[in-house]
Amino acid sequence: MDVYQIVTDKIISLLESGTIPWRKPWATSCGMPRNLITNKEYRGVNTFLLGCQDYSSPYWLSYKQVIAKNGNVKKGEKASFVVFYLFNMPQSTGTVEVDHDNPPELSTESVLTRGRQRSSCILKYYNVFNLAQCEGITAPPTDTVVHQFTPIEKAEQIVAGMIKPPVIQYGASRASYSPAQDIIKMPACNQFESNEHFYSVLYHELSHSVGHVSRLARKEVMECNAFGSQDYSAEELCAEMSAAMLCAVAGISNETIELSASYIESWLSAFRTNKKLLVVAAAKAQRAADYILNRHVGEEYT
Repeated sequence: MDVYQIVTDKIISLLESGTIPWRKPWATSCGMPRNLITNKEYRGVNTFLLGCQDYSSPYWLSYKQVIAKNGNVKKGEKASFVVFYLFNMPQSTGTVEVDHDNPPELSTESVLTRGRQRSSCILKYYNVFNLAQCEGITAPPTDTVVHQFTPIEKAEQIVAGMIKPPVIQYGASRASYSPAQDIIKMPACNQFESNEHFYSVLYHELSHSVGHVSRLARKEVMECNAFGSQDYSAEELCAEMSAAMLCAVAGISNETIELSASYIESWLSAFRTNKKLLVVAAAKAQRAADYILNRHVGEEYT
């Protein structure tokens, strides 16, 4: 049986059954982004605006709060913004005054309720800095979730057998591949929820690295493509399919296939407009997997 086709068919079947919410399969010391002074977690879209950034600390402060803590923002650091609702009261009471250092964080339900009570609401924003962007402020202690990690022999053999592999660095806050440096950055092995998830993510980044100019020179890797563009989406699909194929070879596909499918689902809107894209991406994924496995790559994959 063709393991590549089985994995691809399984991914497509899962996607057709509905969207699976994507999640990071590793734990970090960050947790949910929160304000350092109030210790309140940011809510709604602020969770994503702040949580997606590559900082080691979960804590954020306004510039006023930084100064109040006798700290400074490091030279050259740029602020991020968070949003909140400012409600217009009935004419007899005017507009609600809001403390920008501690604005109301409202759930959808409370927004709708207050919207019925007041004539209108305005979405506002203010700037904050991550604690890692500041100096002179002591960070509160945080606990990093640690899992027992046991190397899987077959999975390790796949990594060790790759020809001209990139440098792999551990201890990062997220997984990534830099074509310019030809370096993969990964969270520590014991931060992943399972051994299988660790290898799935590592295979994803290794598959990106196969597109480097020193290997298969995939244009989607060599060129700088905007987030959400068709080439960016195609490259993500290729890497995730390749990772799923490698997991199947390592015998851990059952533990990773749903995570892979949910990641691909986030890009499907771009693929629906190009009926050839999925097939082409699968062919490139197979070529990437074959390269990592040190197998002969035929002309049918070019």
